[in-house]
Amino acid sequence: MTELLWGKQPLPSRGPKPAVTLTGIAEAGIRIADAEGLDAVSMQRIAGELPVTKMALYRYVPGKTELVAVMSDLAMGSPPDRPDQPWREALHTWANDLYDGFTLHPWLLLSTVGRRLLGPNELAWMEQGVSALTESGLTGGEQLDSILVITSHIRNIAQQSTTFPGHTTGLTEEDMQQSLAEILTTEAARFPHLTTAMRTSAGSENQGLEFGLQRILDGLELLINGRKAST
Repeated sequence: MTELLWGKQPLPSRGPKPAVTLTGIAEAGIRIADAEGLDAVSMQRIAGELPVTKMALYRYVPGKTELVAVMSDLAMGSPPDRPDQPWREALHTWANDLYDGFTLHPWLLLSTVGRRLLGPNELAWMEQGVSALTESGLTGGEQLDSILVITSHIRNIAQQSTTFPGHTTGLTEEDMQQSLAEILTTEAARFPHLTTAMRTSAGSENQGLEFGLQRILDGLELLINGRKAST
């Protein structure tokens, strides 16, 4: 697995000249996952997209588990280059870039959970996030935990605001908002506080994204300033 993720897998040494590459196979899987969801990805489906047989694919990748790992790292890509910024602005930009990546490829929310080997692109994202806190006075563990908390928030908002390909409910965001508004109109006495809150809310997921992110950054700022004041 490590060799696959880090591009160190030896090319097939026997047989005709390879008709495809591991990157080309992963790109085909990404196209399928983007359009139909991760469950639709299979060696058979990918073979149908490429000029190779299903069995020929196993010369490049052992199976779907390994293929999804390669797909995930490729889909994440390298983090965008950004100009140097103070730590708070840098983490804010980093978090929004990460959110954009998850919403561009929603299946990444499913494929990048749990204990697994990490590829170069995913580690590059972690590197960029941690680098914003290098001069903050936080310990290495606190820097890593800060990135974990921010990433968890981004993942949660992305998951709540995303319709996964192949798992649609058939409802748009407008449908959901209208349905909830109608329910609260007729059930206001049962849910008085929720009704009041909804009436004074603009009702955007991105407000939740920004609100939560700013509160996390507020907490980090208090910790960083307190650490500096004590030294």
